[in-house]
Amino acid sequence: MVVHFFKYHGTGNDFIMLDTRNNRFLTPGPETIATLCHRRFGIGADGLVTIHPHKNLDFIMKYYNSDGYEGSMCGNAGRCAVKFAKKLGITDKSARFEAVDGIHEGRISPDNTVILTLLPVSTVSYFGDHYELFTGSPHYVKFTQMLEDMDVRKEGSAIRYSQKYKKDGINVNFVSFYQDGIYVRTYERGVEDETLSCGTGIIASAICAAIEKKSDKDSWIIYTRGGTLRVSFNRSVKEHFEDITLQGPATFVFEGYIEI
Repeated sequence: MVVHFFKYHGTGNDFIMLDTRNNRFLTPGPETIATLCHRRFGIGADGLVTIHPHKNLDFIMKYYNSDGYEGSMCGNAGRCAVKFAKKLGITDKSARFEAVDGIHEGRISPDNTVILTLLPVSTVSYFGDHYELFTGSPHYVKFTQMLEDMDVRKEGSAIRYSQKYKKDGINVNFVSFYQDGIYVRTYERGVEDETLSCGTGIIASAICAAIEKKSDKDSWIIYTRGGTLRVSFNRSVKEHFEDITLQGPATFVFEGYIEI
């Protein structure tokens, strides 16, 4: 079967996008998804996104990690899905869609970046040298001084496959305060490598930065290896964050056809 695919990236976090609304084909199985995402034997991507119809919303987004299995919420994939929906003619400047963790809204701003809403965060746990929280995906956040030269794949993998997290996995974020914001590097479960940017990890890192610095700042600039994003939120009580948004570019790269 020949499939029409699209390639997008959100600050270097790249995705294969498939329009499955008309049931022209079923979602590929794990082995096929892993091959499609492979950097040498396939199209190459951190994950794959399928778009499905929804009775009341604009669409359903399903996200699969590059290991082939359905993942938890991916913020950068959500932003790319909003742009993809516009390209398909589903929406124009804004969209409401369902993801694995619930309903999200996205809108395309005048500067062509995408602003995505995320669900509230009510629990942030501190374990002496790192934080843990759930921002649509589970995250481990650790502040460090030596981030630029860190071997994130090695250090992140050691944490992700440690006894505590080995079964379910966790995304590992290393964070430094940098210029007017923070610099974040992330090891992603499911990809099992460092990615150039991780949307839910960036949100987790910004929330933890506010706690770490005892800051009431509600908007943070986030620097990643793939580009710059902005996280905003309202902090009503010590560890409750709501009205969370992630803003940054979502870029169409190319489209093509591949035989599955």
